[in-house]
Amino acid sequence: MVIGKNIFRNYTYVMAIVNLTPDSFWKESRNDEYTVLKTVEKAAADGASVIDIGAQSTRPGYTEVSADCEISRFERPLKLIKQNFDIPVSVDTYFSKSAEAALALGADMINDVWGLAHDEDMAQVIAKHGASVCIMHNAKQTLSGDIFNPIVSFLKKGVSRALDSGVDGNKICLDGGIGFAKTREQNFELMNGYDKLSALGYPLLLGTSRKSMFGGNAEDRLLQTVESTRLAVRKKVLFVRVHDVKENVSAIKEEYERSQNTRA
Repeated sequence: MVIGKNIFRNYTYVMAIVNLTPDSFWKESRNDEYTVLKTVEKAAADGASVIDIGAQSTRPGYTEVSADCEISRFERPLKLIKQNFDIPVSVDTYFSKSAEAALALGADMINDVWGLAHDEDMAQVIAKHGASVCIMHNAKQTLSGDIFNPIVSFLKKGVSRALDSGVDGNKICLDGGIGFAKTREQNFELMNGYDKLSALGYPLLLGTSRKSMFGGNAEDRLLQTVESTRLAVRKKVLFVRVHDVKENVSAIKEEYERSQNTRA
């Protein structure tokens, strides 16, 4: 997959979560223009390959803010990141107005938690800027019965929107949307069967970091997150989107070394 001037393939890379919100569920990920450079510097030093900034919390029960509010939150931090670091930047938004502003400021990718289905102009904006996109599954109602058919169908429609609008197929990745419109049991079913989504022919992103599916409090979910990253490596997932970069980068390296020793 291509993001900016970078090509990602044949490995599992870490996308670092950098939130620009006051209400993201993991408080340690919250930043503003005064802290963001230090946070990104640490993430890059710890081995992050992509920075994913978000100016709207999508935690369960979140209160939506407008595109203008998103832009006001990410405009200055995004400028600072692009001025100071040579690392691809993804912006987490489902508003085409926010995407237009972010891409004009130099963002390389849009991470849309509504898979290009929320805003009819989103795909065209991404295509116009020659940007990359992560298309995530989401739904207004919790899934029931077989979960893979509706997830695959939704993602296929998102890919079609992207391609029909002129987005480069080499700049598309897919996210099954763990934690979105799914029960705890369905989240584990999806995670354990994540490789089924590979049949769509696009690289995958897995986002499980410190999510409630692991139970307990957010601060106690690092171990389970790292184990899900190890699973992602075994399932050949291209990206894991995480809060804790160093620990997950280490787990990826260990898992690759283990697999190479097993083959030897």
